[in-house]
Amino acid sequence: MNPLVRDYLLLGLRLGRLVDGLVDCYYGDPALRDQVAAEPPPDPRELSRQAGRTLAALDDSDLEPARRRYLTAQLAALRAVADRLAGTPMSFREEVRACYDVDVTRTPPERYAAVHDEIDALLPGPGPLVDRVEEFYRRNTVPPERLHRCVQAVSDALRERTRDRFGLPGTERVEYTVVRDAPWNAYNSYLGGFRSAVALNAASGRSVAALPIIVAHESYPGHHTEHCLKEAGLVRDGGQDEHTIALVDTPRCLVTEGLAEAAVDAVLGPGWGEWTAGILAGEGVHVEGERVERMRGLIVRLLPARIDAALLLHDEGGDRAEALAYLRRWMLLPPDRAEQMVTFAADPLWRAYSVTYSEGGRLVDAWLAAREPDTSLADRFDTLLREPLLPSQLRADVAGTAETTKGVCR
Repeated sequence: MNPLVRDYLLLGLRLGRLVDGLVDCYYGDPALRDQVAAEPPPDPRELSRQAGRTLAALDDSDLEPARRRYLTAQLAALRAVADRLAGTPMSFREEVRACYDVDVTRTPPERYAAVHDEIDALLPGPGPLVDRVEEFYRRNTVPPERLHRCVQAVSDALRERTRDRFGLPGTERVEYTVVRDAPWNAYNSYLGGFRSAVALNAASGRSVAALPIIVAHESYPGHHTEHCLKEAGLVRDGGQDEHTIALVDTPRCLVTEGLAEAAVDAVLGPGWGEWTAGILAGEGVHVEGERVERMRGLIVRLLPARIDAALLLHDEGGDRAEALAYLRRWMLLPPDRAEQMVTFAADPLWRAYSVTYSEGGRLVDAWLAAREPDTSLADRFDTLLREPLLPSQLRADVAGTAETTKGVCR
């Protein structure tokens, strides 16, 4: 193993001792994990210095340029994590920029108001819009007692499509469990060896477009598929051991969450609502497939309100009640769901992570749209599954396409 890669893995594992959940997965050399577990609790200031030393050494290393670029971005983010743990003041904007390589700003509320008008037209009727949205969710819920069976049915169908279109290792598998009172809808734990354990919140069947979005995002062709193809190609065939660890609060998260948000479009495309409705009907669950698909597209446009609420809470002197009211108003949320989002935004580890869904989704969508005319969406998506691309690379590709387009006579 390259010594600098080893240093990177040790740094991530040591930071994981200080922040529970920072190491999203690790399936590399167990001796490194055992070494870190046997060490005294690390000092975040020393970890920051360690990150700086490894960064400095990368310039003169014999690693390929693509690997140096990836490690440089990841190490810079980890140094920022260590600095924050050591007490260095850091605004929400500064943290997001340092960890995810993206700048965030407020979204004008009139954009949300325009989306509300479209939702109002999609869900006509008497009463406040938020009540009609809540009733729509109620009508299209996958009940907790049927969630596991419905998820498995959708997963089986998406797995077949993913295998045909993107390829999957022959021994891969995903196991689903249902838990209660989790702060998320679903969580993929990649175990290595082409295996994932996906935990589902029992209440997640109430989320708009819960199926197939949850399965596409977490499994096929989202997180699980990405882990499998990168383990097979980058780690086993390419010897790039830096990909045996996945760390929260790093640039890779912005791309991987954006990838997962786009997964349903890559594997199913338009019409996925009716496709899913047909599968769920076989399990005794009836949803308004076409309308659910349209509703999901509108709700995605409201997601930046989560960033607004975090900025309000952390950088603009607002309190929890103000953030809660903001989310309820602009995301049309019931109190319990808004409370869950505010709790997520206030968490020391996860407070910036919501950025990865909206900003990662927007960046990946722009990059997918910037493909060559003769390249399909699925082919472009396949590149994301196999290559360790960074936010800066996606932005450069999008900007380059825009410049090229300017020079085309129409």
